[in-house]
Amino acid sequence: MINTEQQRSASGSSQSPRSPSSQPYLSVSVTDPVKLGNGVQAYISYRVITKTNFPEYQGPEKIVIRRYSDFVWLRDRLFEKYKGIFIPPLPEKSAVEKFRFSAEFIEMRRQGLDLFVNRIASHPELQQSEDLKTFLQADEETMERLRSQDTGYFKKKPADLMQIFKDVQSKVSDVVLGKEKPVEESNPEYEKLKHYIFELENHLAEAQKHAYRLVKRHRELGESLSDFGKAAKLLGACEGDALGKAFSELGMKSEALSVKLQREAHQLLMNFEEPLKDYVRAVQSIKATIAERANAFRQQCELAETMKLKEINLDKLMLTRSDKVGEAEIEYKELKAESEDSTRRFETIVRLMNEEIVRFQEQKTLDMGIAFHNFSKGQARLASSIADAWRTLLPKLEACSSS
Repeated sequence: MINTEQQRSASGSSQSPRSPSSQPYLSVSVTDPVKLGNGVQAYISYRVITKTNFPEYQGPEKIVIRRYSDFVWLRDRLFEKYKGIFIPPLPEKSAVEKFRFSAEFIEMRRQGLDLFVNRIASHPELQQSEDLKTFLQADEETMERLRSQDTGYFKKKPADLMQIFKDVQSKVSDVVLGKEKPVEESNPEYEKLKHYIFELENHLAEAQKHAYRLVKRHRELGESLSDFGKAAKLLGACEGDALGKAFSELGMKSEALSVKLQREAHQLLMNFEEPLKDYVRAVQSIKATIAERANAFRQQCELAETMKLKEINLDKLMLTRSDKVGEAEIEYKELKAESEDSTRRFETIVRLMNEEIVRFQEQKTLDMGIAFHNFSKGQARLASSIADAWRTLLPKLEACSSS
């Protein structure tokens, strides 16, 4: 994943605690992962350090202990309350037991959680959330109680958000006055946005797949060079002076290059593959918001149609001077108010999504620029190191071959 501090400074997402007190800041650090418990009950805890001058917080600095499920609680709460806003994605949870507590996975998870909470803390709307304040300040017992009470969207719904989206769009409302009213929103700009998001997910996933292969290739080449280096040194030990020395140096160079390849593989994983994977998850979060928009549009249409039926029924009752007119008028007014609320909710989602996609595009351009720059710089550095290492050996190997 892109280095968190590098991304924060690039995006200007949070002020430093050393900033002038007149400037509001909210900075969060996720640090010190520690394994607790044993077996299936084992988990990683993190120190979450908050530094802020926001008056609604308890003080300038607060340190709490959190676990992954606490971050899930925060994500779910924000998704339920902030319709239309793209909630930042969480790093994935390893399903493979042997990788759950590897140092590399734990560090990737820590960086991902740090990025997740700082994206929230830097968002103009989300940073005002009461749930964020709770997450950053409540004691562990309070968080445990809140987690046990919560059943968020991502727990109740299927994991495949694309299927949710298709299910919502496939529903058709009842026929009213002989006219069918489709629940799918027909808006050229919205259709263009959906097409872009689905295409982006496919392309990002493909790029991430090949980035994974690059990491794997670097690691395998590093392991092969290490094995070859050991064999070359053993060969050098049983040969004569000049040839033996050349083989020994060849072995040492191979082992040194092996270390560089392994180091570059780790950098490639953290600074290139993980940012791509993070944006795949970000797009999935956007698709969840698209599904919520489709659901809000459907509800708005259904309420509007029901209101038409109530209006027709009310007119009939008024014409017949039925004694049920009063009751029908109350029902109609209540339904009209509900319909108006539904329309406002939908319009708010549309407005927020329009703002969010602009913010997303700007941040994506910045983050992908950093990721691809890191990739290119790392590959150039590695290629130069490999070329220099082999170049220094050439005169000695040529001397052996000529003799």
